[in-house]
Amino acid sequence: MCGIVGTFAFGRGETVDRDVLISMRDTMTHRGPDGAGAWFDDNLSVGIGHRRLSIVDLSTTASQPMESDDGRYILTFNGEIYNHVELRDELKALGVSNWYTDHSDTEVLLKAFQVWGLDCVHKFRGMFAFAIWDKLELRLTLVRDRIGIKPLYWAKRDGRFSFASEIKGLLADPDQKREMDEEALFHYLAVMTTPAPLTMFAGIKKLAPGTIMTVNSAGDVNERRYWDVWDDTNPFPDDEASEGMIAEAVLGELETAVKYRKVADVPAGVFLSGGIDSSTNAALFARGETDPIKTFSIGYEHDYGSYKNELNFAASMAQNIGADHHELRLTQDDLINFVPKLIELQDEPIADPVCVPVYYVSKLARDHGVTVCQVGEGADEVFWGYPWWKQLLSVNKLTSLPLPKWAFSAGQSLLSLRGWKDHKVTELFRRRAQGEPFFYSGAETFTHYARERLLSPRMREKFRGRSTAEALTDIIDRYEKGAWEKTPLNWMSYVDLNLRLPELLLMRVDKMSMGVSLECRVPFLDHKFVACGMSIPTKTKMRNGELKHILKRAVTGLIPDEIIHRKKQGFGVPIHEWFQDRLGAQMKQEIYDFCRETDVFDISMIDELFSSNDGIRLWWIYNLAAWHRHFIRRQPIESGI
Repeated sequence: MCGIVGTFAFGRGETVDRDVLISMRDTMTHRGPDGAGAWFDDNLSVGIGHRRLSIVDLSTTASQPMESDDGRYILTFNGEIYNHVELRDELKALGVSNWYTDHSDTEVLLKAFQVWGLDCVHKFRGMFAFAIWDKLELRLTLVRDRIGIKPLYWAKRDGRFSFASEIKGLLADPDQKREMDEEALFHYLAVMTTPAPLTMFAGIKKLAPGTIMTVNSAGDVNERRYWDVWDDTNPFPDDEASEGMIAEAVLGELETAVKYRKVADVPAGVFLSGGIDSSTNAALFARGETDPIKTFSIGYEHDYGSYKNELNFAASMAQNIGADHHELRLTQDDLINFVPKLIELQDEPIADPVCVPVYYVSKLARDHGVTVCQVGEGADEVFWGYPWWKQLLSVNKLTSLPLPKWAFSAGQSLLSLRGWKDHKVTELFRRRAQGEPFFYSGAETFTHYARERLLSPRMREKFRGRSTAEALTDIIDRYEKGAWEKTPLNWMSYVDLNLRLPELLLMRVDKMSMGVSLECRVPFLDHKFVACGMSIPTKTKMRNGELKHILKRAVTGLIPDEIIHRKKQGFGVPIHEWFQDRLGAQMKQEIYDFCRETDVFDISMIDELFSSNDGIRLWWIYNLAAWHRHFIRRQPIESGI
């Protein structure tokens, strides 16, 4: 796990500044504290940098940037190729020789590219973001893994193309402008993140998951998608008699995914919340281990109305598998004091407050000598795990009636007249009237009506007639062309696989864990396991109205029944209660400062949110405001009141 960076000066008279490139690289020392490297071509048209967190093959021969044995290619790579041992054997069988490392997955990636070209990505089972410079063709190639577990950002301007694992790497170039992208802000207010390729910085983009980008000597940028989940799906039968076979296939794929993610030359552990997903991770991880595995849990100093601790369930599961278990209880002070570092690590606003406990549980693991941890993201999206999805699907049946659009528009107006303008049902009627998807993302924030009220008159006019459905156009198109079964549930899973997971949930894991130099692995998002899950008929997933029906059947006997059948809680943060205390005062000061410095929000709506003590929605705005202070205005953020 590492941080990568590079600049290609393709413009006439442009060169790469060595000191700037090194500075860009070293803004990401937290991603790679174990070593650093850089490569420059003779005429300084290309510079490539790398920060190393040593996980597999700790020798210096596995350092990066890595040059191919024929001298043609230079590779910088962030991530893990879990099946590198098999691929090395396959390459050796094809006659590939001149191996310089004992078991480096970086060298396997590089030699695979030499042999198979860009088709090599189809052979990789892992998480990755990498860049390869081709000296012969004078071409730069960037690749992001299928699901988007690892981030990759880029910027093109003034005859130069730059890339980095984190935005702050690009911002270390003094010529990179710092300006808020208002279109990204518009979508952020709807889905809690910025949809690829946008970032909150004008002029800085992110590579979408499952995508390859090439830049040639003329500076032409070409982008293409190399994978979609529908490419790998193989639909199961939808009869009840086949459920046992499906459950067996699910558990088999998950066992393989976890086994691959155990491979490391450094200590590893598991984040354990006490729910189905993390408990399954821990149980499978413990299989075959002679020593107790390390597990880590996070909670709060006491229970709150908005969030009850799950630490007792985690401790029970840890005892069940004989784990060496560690837990930490957070206080309001932990959040308040962490805010400056939170904003710095996020790079751009990630409105989910769960970033805070993710950071602290990552630090807990690192403090106990662990460098790699498995996490449970992805199971809820693929296996129908959210209770509110069930509620939304029920409401969607009403708005799916075969009625003309005007009827839904009339329904929207009627609900608005009854005082439901900002209600989710009214929003669904609006979307149906406009021909938009009923579901944008599992991270929806302000409704269309609320966002219009929140925006300033200037912003309201700028985005008049616009909708966040525009950001889903490509996702909608791929779904319509590729989905083998078009159902509301499959749409919800698919859009979250393409938006909420890669640009929100996985980014909070990547940014917070790498902030303490910890690598997190995500077995539930192994691409073959995801394809297996998306091959299950909707009728089977939703059998008897039971959330995670088929996954529960698959893990029965593996983890205790009381874990399988307890009510889903989900990890949260008591923002509501803390907002009523000192956190609210800090948020208020930051948000009003932002409003004074920008012409983005209507202050009357901000006043209304504070008057109604709407701490959750104000947290989303606070995250944006603190980001703007730190990255755009370049002013310090207060860490407490």
